Amino acid sequence: MIDKFLKKNFPLIFFITALKRQVLTLSVNQSVIAASAIVAGCILSIRHLGGFQLLELVVFDRMVRLQRELPPDPRILIVKITESDLKKQKKWPLSDRSLSLVLQKLQGAKAKVIGLDMYRNLAQPPGYENLLEELQKPNVITIKKLGSSDSEEVSPISGVPEERIGFNDILIDPDGIVRRNLMYAYEGTKKYYSFSLRLSQKYLADRDISLKITPNALELGETSFTPISANAGEYRNIDNLGYQILISYQSSNQVAETISFTDILNGNFESSLVKDKIVLIGTTAPSLKDLFFTPYSAGESDSRAMSGVMLHAQLVSQILRATLDRRPLFWFWSEWIEATWIWLWALIGGLIAWRYRNPLNILIFGVFALLALFTAYFSLFTQAGWIPLLSPGLALIVTSTSIIIYRQLYSKFYDDLTSLPNQILFIKYLKTAIDRIRPSKNLRFAVLFLDIDRFKLVNENFGHHVGDELLVNFTQRLKNCADNQRMIARVGGDEFAILLENIIDTKEVITWVDWLQKEMTFTFGTNGQEIFTTISVGIALSKTECIYKPEDVLRDAHTAMYRAKDLGKSRHEVFTRGMHTQVVKRFQIETDLRRALKFQEQKQEFYLEYQPIVSMENNTTIGFEALVRWQHPSHGFIPTNDFIPIAEDTGLIVPLGKWILQEACCQLSVWKTLFPVDPPLTMSLNLSGQQLTQPDLIEFIEKTLKLTGLEGESIKLEITESVAMKDVETTIDILLKLRSLGIRLSIDDFGTGYSSLSYLHRFPTNTLKVDKSFINNMVETEQDMAIVQTIIMLGHALGMDIVAEGVETIAQQEKLQALGCEYGQGYFFSQPLDSKSAMLLLDAQFHN
Repeated sequence: MIDKFLKKNFPLIFFITALKRQVLTLSVNQSVIAASAIVAGCILSIRHLGGFQLLELVVFDRMVRLQRELPPDPRILIVKITESDLKKQKKWPLSDRSLSLVLQKLQGAKAKVIGLDMYRNLAQPPGYENLLEELQKPNVITIKKLGSSDSEEVSPISGVPEERIGFNDILIDPDGIVRRNLMYAYEGTKKYYSFSLRLSQKYLADRDISLKITPNALELGETSFTPISANAGEYRNIDNLGYQILISYQSSNQVAETISFTDILNGNFESSLVKDKIVLIGTTAPSLKDLFFTPYSAGESDSRAMSGVMLHAQLVSQILRATLDRRPLFWFWSEWIEATWIWLWALIGGLIAWRYRNPLNILIFGVFALLALFTAYFSLFTQAGWIPLLSPGLALIVTSTSIIIYRQLYSKFYDDLTSLPNQILFIKYLKTAIDRIRPSKNLRFAVLFLDIDRFKLVNENFGHHVGDELLVNFTQRLKNCADNQRMIARVGGDEFAILLENIIDTKEVITWVDWLQKEMTFTFGTNGQEIFTTISVGIALSKTECIYKPEDVLRDAHTAMYRAKDLGKSRHEVFTRGMHTQVVKRFQIETDLRRALKFQEQKQEFYLEYQPIVSMENNTTIGFEALVRWQHPSHGFIPTNDFIPIAEDTGLIVPLGKWILQEACCQLSVWKTLFPVDPPLTMSLNLSGQQLTQPDLIEFIEKTLKLTGLEGESIKLEITESVAMKDVETTIDILLKLRSLGIRLSIDDFGTGYSSLSYLHRFPTNTLKVDKSFINNMVETEQDMAIVQTIIMLGHALGMDIVAEGVETIAQQEKLQALGCEYGQGYFFSQPLDSKSAMLLLDAQFHN
C-alpha cells in the first residue's frame, strides 16, 4: 500500500519537498503566499463549477492518442458484419437462420465465450427455433438496452437466462465522446451487469476468478474496479450512478483480430482462430450508424469513429488485461490533493516572479516550470494517472502575472530594500494629513527629514553590501522608535522621512526629535568592524495660516536637514523661510556656474587675480597666488565663498580648476619672459579634493607645462590639511607623482584641520601655510602666538619653508620675522591684483 501511495503521489511529494527547501533558503514575501492562495482558490472555484472540464477532456483525448498502442488482444476475436455482408444477406436485420448458423460454426470451433452485440428482441424468420436453441447454450451472452428518459428499453429474445444477458455499457460524455464504461448498476434488489462484464465473467469462470461486489468496488480476483466519483480526474459533477470506470483504450481501431460474418458462415476460417476465445459478433457497417466517437476521433472526421462491437472489444480487453495481465486502471487523486497540487504550482509561479526581476528570466523559468508540469502529467498518465494539468498551469501563469503586477505596484510605492513606503506614497499620506488639519485651527503636523551622517564613507570604505546592511538595521531601529501613529518612509539613498500628526505644541516635536537622535546614535558592527552612526534631522512644521503642497513641505524639511549638516551634523534644525531663499540662491548659482563654464571662451565671466607672496627679509615679491573671480553679467561680482563650495559639491571645480591652471600658467610664462629674475617667479594654485582624485590630473598638468614652456618648479600646488588627510595613502601617491614633475607642493590653512604628525612627515611637501585665523590674533594673544611659533618650528624641523597668510600689520610682520617665517601674504603687502596691476608691481620692483 505504501509503494502504491508513493507511486501515485510522487510528483506531489517531490514538489512539497522542493518547495520546503526553497522556503527555508529564501525569504519569501508573504505576498507570494497570499497571491498563490487567492489564485488557487479562484481557479478551484471555477474548476468546481466545471469551467475547465471541456478543455481538460480535450487534453485527455490528446494524451490517449500519444500513448503507445498495444497489439491486438489474442483472447478476443471480432466477427464483423460489413457492408459487403449485408449485400450478400440481402436483408437487415439478419435472418435467424444465418445468425444461428454462424453461432453453430463458432461453437464447432470451440469458442470459449460468444457475445452477440446486436439487439435481438424480435424474430427474423426463418430459423427462429434454431437461433433460440443456440442462444440457450451456456457460453452465449446477449445484449440489451436499458431504457432511459430519451429512449425505450430493448430486451433480448425471451427465454434467454438473465445471467447471460448484459446491458449496453457505453456512456457518452456531454461532448459526445465515449470515455466511461458502466460496469454494474442496481435498483433496489435488482442488479444489472454490463455486456463486457458478463463476457469477462464467463471467460474467467474456469480460472476460479469470481466477481465480488462491495460498496466501494467491483472485485475480480485480486483486481479492484473502483468506481469513479462525480469529480474524478477532471470530470465535474458528472452522472456517476452505478459502478463506472474510465476506459483505458488499447488501440485506435485494431483491438482484436477480425473476420467477416460471411467467412464464418461459409466456414472459410481456421478453428484455431476461434478456439478458446471471446468472440464478439457485431456490425461495423457505416450505413447502420452503430458508431461512436472516442478520444481517437475527437476533433477529427467521422471516418475515425469506432463501431459498437469494436468499442465493446476495448472494454472486454481492459477488464481482462487488468485482471490477468495486471495492467493498471485509471486512478485519481483525492480532491484535497488536487487542490494542494494546484496551489503548489501557483506558489511556484509566484516564487519565479518574485525571485527574478528580468522579464526574460521569468519567461525562461516559467516555460521550464510548465514543461516540468507537463512532464509530470504525461509520466503519470502513462501509469494510468489522471491529474489536473490546465488548472495548475493556469495557476502558475496567473500567479506569476499577478506577482509581476504586484511588484510593479510595490516598487512604485515601496522601497525594495527596507520595505518602507517610498517618497511617492509618503507624499500621498502627507496630502491626506494636510487635508485633515485644514478644518482645525488647533491641530498641526510636522515632517522630519533624516539623513545618516557620513553614510557615503561607509559605502566607499566597506562596500555597498555593508551599506545595505546598515540601512536595514537602521530601518528596524527607526521602526522601533516610532509607533504605528508615525508614518516612516525611505525617500532617498540614506534619507528617511517621518510624518508626525495631531501636534498641539511644537515643543513636543523638538523633545521627541532630541530623544530620537539619542536612540539613533548607535554602533553598527559588521565583520568585526564597528561603525558609529549619527543622524541629522530637518524639521518642517505646519502653520494654520498657510496653504501647503505636500511636495513643498518635504522640500522644506530636506532644506532644514542640509542646514543641520552644514552646521556640523548630528543635530536638528527647524525650517525657516530664509533657508529656502538660500537654497534657491544656491540652485541659481549652480545653474549660472554651469552656463558660465560652458561659454567661458566667448563671454570671459571668470578672471584671475594675483596676490603677491613676499619675502619677509626684504619685502620682495617671489611669486603669486592665483585667485579666481567671477563677474556675473546680471548680478555683478559673485564672492568666491558663494560659488567655490558649490563648484566643489557639484564637481564643477574640476573644469574650473583646469581653466585656472591654464590661465595662470600662461600669465606666469609671460611674466617670466619679461622679468627673468633668480630665483624665478612662482605661481601658487589651490587644488581641491575632487581635482586631486582625477585620473588625468598628472597628464593634464604635464601637458599644460609643455604648452606654456614652464618648468615644474615654477608651479606650487596647494592642498588643504583636511583634503590631505582624507585618504592619506592615495594622497601621498599622487603627491609623489606631482613631485616627479618638479612641482612644488604646499599644505594650505595648516593648523585648522586634523592632521596627524605621524603622517605629516611622509607628505612630500615643500611649504606650510599658516592659516590667517592664527595670524590675526597672534599679537594680542599668547595662545595664538604659541601656535604660530609651534607651526613654524615644526615646518622647519621637517625641512619646509613657511608662508604666513593674512598679514595685515607691521606688528604681525615683525613678530613673524622674529620667529623665522620666510614669507608672507596679505593686505599689508598687497591686495589681490589684476594682471596689469601685478605687472606694474613687478616692473616697479625689478626695473627700478
